[in-house]
Amino acid sequence: MAEERGGLGAEELRYYTASQWQLIWWRFRRHRGALVGAWVLLVLAFMGAFAPFIAPYSGTARDRDYVYGPPQIPRFWDENGFSLRPFVYGVKTERDPVTLRKIARVDRDQRRYLRFFVEGEPYRLFGLIPMRVRLFGVEEGKIHLFGTDELGRDLFSRLMFATGTSLSIGVLGVLIAEFLALVIGGIAGYFGGWIDYGIQRLTEVVRVVPVIPLYMGLAAAFPPEWSNVQVYFAMTLVLGLVGWPTLARRVRSHLLAQRREDYVLAAELAGARPAWVIRRHLLPSFTSYIIVDVVISFPYMVLSETALSFIGLGLRPPTISWGILLQEAQNVRAIEQAPWLFIPAVFVIVAVLAFTVLGDGLRDAADPYAVSRR
Repeated sequence: MAEERGGLGAEELRYYTASQWQLIWWRFRRHRGALVGAWVLLVLAFMGAFAPFIAPYSGTARDRDYVYGPPQIPRFWDENGFSLRPFVYGVKTERDPVTLRKIARVDRDQRRYLRFFVEGEPYRLFGLIPMRVRLFGVEEGKIHLFGTDELGRDLFSRLMFATGTSLSIGVLGVLIAEFLALVIGGIAGYFGGWIDYGIQRLTEVVRVVPVIPLYMGLAAAFPPEWSNVQVYFAMTLVLGLVGWPTLARRVRSHLLAQRREDYVLAAELAGARPAWVIRRHLLPSFTSYIIVDVVISFPYMVLSETALSFIGLGLRPPTISWGILLQEAQNVRAIEQAPWLFIPAVFVIVAVLAFTVLGDGLRDAADPYAVSRR
């Protein structure tokens, strides 16, 4: 069979007859770092999507007997013996004789056993499905895997909800920015002339607008009576509207170089409309860069939301995001007494690194000049 097809074996034939997306997938699977990054992001996305089920409590539930409480780590044994079921220690509250504040003390003689699929506060999964079952809980009292904040709110639960909010803002912001970049850059690069000139001047105006003053003005412009949902979508729209110029210019440069190629002229002579030529012929030749830009843009969007919320210009409580959680930790008492409030920073770092590694892997996999390594 190999002699009949030019001396190529089955593996070579499979490679040379594969589609572009098959080649990208085969090359991507060989990049172990990118696979790890993809799995990390899938886990974070799952945690954010199913936050009401994974979190033992709502994002605003308070435990007044465990304010600024340290993380409760499940264990199987201690000085009192071994247990087949994981447990955490109970808590007893005392008054500080100087400040008269309530202080949560660990009671090592009291065990609270961990249970899975327990009934808790009612909630709606995806905002639609009414449920009461939560992933885990304890038989008596409460459990706080990552500790609590100054109001006694469970940090683990709040972090699950924050993960969903921050990642979804990144996704929507990137989709808006990439769509605008492809449309605006495609029109400028394909038509050229005065259309290209006008679009480039618009791009320059958007690029030179100072970001922080812009966000300060927009944050002040948000009506105070707006709901959290309205502020959320407004924030997403703003991030998308200021994130398109870089990719738009690169798309425009690529299309300017490709629009006079023979295959483009053949399509035009065959009667293809400009939108069809751009969508079916020009942009696919730019696929590798578009994929990489989309993935690399995610961490910038996530970091933008986190930074803006951290300095008070982004989302507002009671909405929960990574930036809001870090904003609540920026006080001397938290730094001195509750370092666990900085756990959200670890999630931000992990997410950004995962996006970066995934982007590198996709860039290598989507490179049309990459050589197959068997």
